[in-house]
Amino acid sequence: MTIDEIRDNFALLEDWDDRYRYVIELGRTLAPMPEAEHSQANKVQGCASQVWLSRKIDRGHAGEPTLNYLGDSDAHIVRGLIAILLTLYSGHTPQQILATDAISVFDEFGFREHLTPQRSNGLRSMVERIRADAREALAAAN
Repeated sequence: MTIDEIRDNFALLEDWDDRYRYVIELGRTLAPMPEAEHSQANKVQGCASQVWLSRKIDRGHAGEPTLNYLGDSDAHIVRGLIAILLTLYSGHTPQQILATDAISVFDEFGFREHLTPQRSNGLRSMVERIRADAREALAAAN
């Protein structure tokens, strides 16, 4: 699924209960995260729920690093937020990740008004974790 497909689906759903259900459904599409990846090193700090992001760096066709993620949470809605984040970021280069403003995408979907402050802080923590990974991968490649 692409972010444009998610955007189109959101546009079709006017009621926030339907949008929440859709986000939860997106969370069910996440690839399973092996239990060993539920480690302290992969745990995202600053989230009210338990959240894990596991990073793998691959090399693209030009030898450029590409960051791939698995994500998981103990909260259904957060799994959906992770699914949207991974649609935006996973499989992309550090430059692409750093050029993508995920918070503005979530704001476009209306999440700013519909997430609790704790969920919003957790979302920012997840975004910052991925952006820090991208900066680290970029520095290592240079």
